[in-house]
Amino acid sequence: MLLPLQKGILYGPVHSRRYGRSLGINLMPGRFKLCSFNCIYCHYGWTKTCTMDVTGHTDEMPAIGEVLAAVEPAVRSNVEFDLITFSGNGEPTLYPGFAELVAEVVRLRDLYRPFVSIALLSNATGLQNQAVRDCVGRLDLPVFKLDAGTVETFHRMNRPADDIEFDELVELLASIPKINLQTVMVDGEQANTTHAEIQAYSEKVGRIRPKEVHMYSIDRPTPDTGITLVPPQRLLEIAAQVEDSTGVPVRTFGARG
Repeated sequence: MLLPLQKGILYGPVHSRRYGRSLGINLMPGRFKLCSFNCIYCHYGWTKTCTMDVTGHTDEMPAIGEVLAAVEPAVRSNVEFDLITFSGNGEPTLYPGFAELVAEVVRLRDLYRPFVSIALLSNATGLQNQAVRDCVGRLDLPVFKLDAGTVETFHRMNRPADDIEFDELVELLASIPKINLQTVMVDGEQANTTHAEIQAYSEKVGRIRPKEVHMYSIDRPTPDTGITLVPPQRLLEIAAQVEDSTGVPVRTFGARG
């Protein structure tokens, strides 16, 4: 069964297999998924509104003041968590005023939870916005998606909104220092694990030069039922190949439980 959408601004803390206890911030509508990708493996299901232009949906997004009114009591509470993570029902960097909001959440964190990290899980399309690029350095753990090494696989896997160019995303990622990449590997009808694809993917990782790559496979139901989990040993082999080719550390994460 696909995961239900987040209905409010805050959710969790949830246990992340990669990052520990995470308090999530959802900036997107609770009624539908609003994203610039329509990934075949998304555990929230297909993206009904796949776009880079969210101007027609801002009335369903929380105002900055509403977000801060939810975050401040959480960071002042006794609830334990390791991260505050911008994620949720779609692409968080499409939120109008995202950079301003990051600055305010960082301020609250510094006041009340100085040892908690602030993370972003993003598909990188918002990096087309200069303000978003400028605010990435304020984040402790900026994590951006890269699931493909070729344009063809990018379109099969991520099914982006119109006018999103794969090569442009790669260059944007390469322009920002100290980021992390997250990669979902899948087998089956839409596999991104072929020898040729891994070679092309490694070339892109080498171009971007992230701090780390965080690689994992699916472990929940997906909207595309023709894809399957990559076995743990094969995932380790792919990670070793990418690391040997690029010199970039690659961490693999197994299925939950």
